[in-house]
Amino acid sequence: MDRRVAHEARVDALVAAHLERRGQGLKHPVEDFLFTYYNYRPNQLRTWFPGFDRPPTDKERARIGWIRDLLAATRDRAPHLGCFGLHEWAMVYQDTETRHPVPLRMAPDKLAAFVDAQNVRCSHFDAFRFFTPPARSLNLLQPSRETQRDNEQPGCLHANMDLYKWAYKLAPLVPAELVVDCFELARDVRTLDMRASPYDLADLGYPPVRIETPNGRAEYVTHQRAFAERAAPLRDRLVEACDRLLAPAPSPGTV
Repeated sequence: MDRRVAHEARVDALVAAHLERRGQGLKHPVEDFLFTYYNYRPNQLRTWFPGFDRPPTDKERARIGWIRDLLAATRDRAPHLGCFGLHEWAMVYQDTETRHPVPLRMAPDKLAAFVDAQNVRCSHFDAFRFFTPPARSLNLLQPSRETQRDNEQPGCLHANMDLYKWAYKLAPLVPAELVVDCFELARDVRTLDMRASPYDLADLGYPPVRIETPNGRAEYVTHQRAFAERAAPLRDRLVEACDRLLAPAPSPGTV
């Protein structure tokens, strides 16, 4: 099958439910995240490109270099698997509102007491910035955009979801298939992210990973480790693509 045709068919299957909901004015608290948080529309994801058919511009080279250094620094660290997805809990800690129109699995006071009893260790700035104000001081780390390269680690669910972001920011200089590979990883990681959250999503087909219990924490770590292993080759492919894009152009007359 032609690569373009195969790519379009693959993406059509991935985005069909979202487009149907959007046409009906409906929202999904788990699945729509990839189309609302990330700034890449379904029609962009569907567009096929082979990758690297021209040298990058100076502006693109700066972006590629930044992405490459972040991904390489993340890759070179050992995965930390002890956060248990507490970032989603910290986003509703001692708050009167939730981020999604679905109920919580426990009363707010019990939720706060549970968070208080944990070691909150979120290394991902784009999760940390959504913590409620009283939750921010509970985090053992205080990540920032400036320290992102120093803090990202390959066990982090959001760092692995963000491989999708870095892939589409490299488009069309990387193959469209790589962007979709990263999208599929992000979709599956998002499912664990929300199953381990304090939200009750069972009626939508998402049984909870109860991180408030020893068995739930063990289940979370098992999934987290598997996602870290699945993300590693995608991160490698992105770094390799960046290296190819940043390589000096051959001198005139060389083979």
